[in-house]
Amino acid sequence: MRLLSAAALTGLTLLPSIAVEQELPLDFRLNETVIAIPAGPGKQSDLQTTLFRPNGAGPFPLLIINHGKESGEPRKQQRERFIFMATAFVKRGYAVLVPMRRGFAGSTGSYADHGCDMTANGYAQASDVRDTVDFARRQHWADPERIVVAGQSYGGLATIALGTRAVPGVRGLINFAGGLRDDGERCDWRAQLVHAFADYGAANKIPSLWMYGVNDSLFGPELVARMHSAFERAGGSARLVAFGAFKRDAHGMIASRDGERVWWRDTERFLQQIGMPTREIVAVAEPPSVPRTDFARVDDIAAVPYLSENGRAAYREYLNKLTPRAFAVSPSGAWCWAEEGEDPHARALAACARTSGEPCQLYSVDDYVVWKDKLLTASASASGGAGTGSL
Repeated sequence: MRLLSAAALTGLTLLPSIAVEQELPLDFRLNETVIAIPAGPGKQSDLQTTLFRPNGAGPFPLLIINHGKESGEPRKQQRERFIFMATAFVKRGYAVLVPMRRGFAGSTGSYADHGCDMTANGYAQASDVRDTVDFARRQHWADPERIVVAGQSYGGLATIALGTRAVPGVRGLINFAGGLRDDGERCDWRAQLVHAFADYGAANKIPSLWMYGVNDSLFGPELVARMHSAFERAGGSARLVAFGAFKRDAHGMIASRDGERVWWRDTERFLQQIGMPTREIVAVAEPPSVPRTDFARVDDIAAVPYLSENGRAAYREYLNKLTPRAFAVSPSGAWCWAEEGEDPHARALAACARTSGEPCQLYSVDDYVVWKDKLLTASASASGGAGTGSL
């Protein structure tokens, strides 16, 4: 069972190691805060939930975005933010909630696992989404009658399961690459997903938009067609948008900086159909950028300071990575690159710093060099860099 992330990060130091992701700082541009939402039986659990919203008291129309499941222990999964989609909606005057369901990240309670029973899995996760909706409708900053719920991967399955009831205030659902994969023994998860969506379709009460890419690594076009057909044959109302290939894997499209050009046009049309706003009315500052320098061409591998031969091989590999991306180095010989996802600059620097005894600096970002320290670079290049190691 796994969800492919839209981000990658790796690093090298004098000692063999692989860097891990770190918690990103709160985004002041979007008034980002982290709140707790009571959920589960007796509301005894708390959902670690990210809130974004425009300036002002509201009430704002609301978007709730539901996360997927990465491989491994749910408790070790990072707090999800979906910063690019959140930004697009805050610009249009929305508040945005991203709840981590029970057992994930910093949420309390236990993860509900029903094994290969995909129908039950979707309903179990939808319970926390319903608690999030109920909480939001009581908040002064949220418009209780203008809510849209979206979800990616496992969150998409939960979102469509939510639609089996007429949830007060929820006007529409958006399913981005929804589903759940279980490679456990004797689990026909594809057939189980088709059965789950047929079950949800039979009781469907809320219109939905579905978006799946042709190169989705988990849910290919044939399976998507079966799931959608089963949903509609059972009585569900859903428009399927089967878009083309997106980068290396369409599964993480909404977590990508470049995803909006794929999802916004059809999402705008859907929002208009259900009476939700689509016009940009809030100015959101652009995220801080790192200025380009004329130190070297980005593909001049010999110009990168401090690197051993292994490090230069890693930089050569980095040049084939997706943008947004960033490469950080340290005088100790440590290095780290990050690609795709949120804030690769900060992720690369933080991971490099954890494996280096000296400060790290960004060398390149996207397709250009940002290195400033020419004197140190010349010295390091002359000596061939420092350090050896392996991933």
